[in-house]
Amino acid sequence: MEILSISLDKETLAELNEIQDSLGFKSRSKMLRSTIDLLLSEYKVIESLKGNHNVVFVITYKDNEKNHVSNMLHDFENEIKVTVHQHNGTMCLDMLNMAADAQRIRKLFTAMKGSKCIRSLNFTLLGHY
Repeated sequence: MEILSISLDKETLAELNEIQDSLGFKSRSKMLRSTIDLLLSEYKVIESLKGNHNVVFVITYKDNEKNHVSNMLHDFENEIKVTVHQHNGTMCLDMLNMAADAQRIRKLFTAMKGSKCIRSLNFTLLGHY
């Protein structure tokens, strides 16, 4: 097994330690391997898409990043059919219902995964249309 080194700020490390304890992971390495497995699974699903699909994205980000996120989503305004926005303190949560071809879904997924503004991203495929 290869060894990777990562740098985390104190706040993120504290959150990871809490999650590790809460979920009962025996080590940070095991927890991070599990997280990487989830990312790989998501990527494989997105990459395997063909044709037109309905998908729901759920994203969270800090309130002070809303303009950046809004600008990113603006490029997909024709495919995003419904947006639900909720505030939770200094965090925002958006639920996006998107109907688009696989290439556009991948493009938005990639943009959000690569954005430093997006704190979390989940998606659910609803099927072909």
